[in-house]
Amino acid sequence: MNFETASLSAAHSAADRKQRTDMRTRDLVNQAVASIPTLGLQRAAEFLAAMNVPAEIAVRTLVYPHRRRSN
Repeated sequence: MNFETASLSAAHSAADRKQRTDMRTRDLVNQAVASIPTLGLQRAAEFLAAMNVPAEIAVRTLVYPHRRRSN
C-alpha cells in the first residue's frame, strides 16, 4: 500500500464514521476522562459502568484515547 492509497483509505474510514448522537454518553465519557488524573483509571471505569456506558465505549475512550471521537 503506498502513501496515496493509505491516505485515501484513512479519509474514507473517517467519512464512514457515524455522527455522534448520544450527548449523554459523550458528557459522561468526558467527565470520566477528566477525572483520570485525580481519581485514576479504575475509578473512571467504575463511574462509566455505574452510569451504564457500554463497556466497548468505556474501554475505547479510557484505554485508547487516540481512538476517541472528536467533537
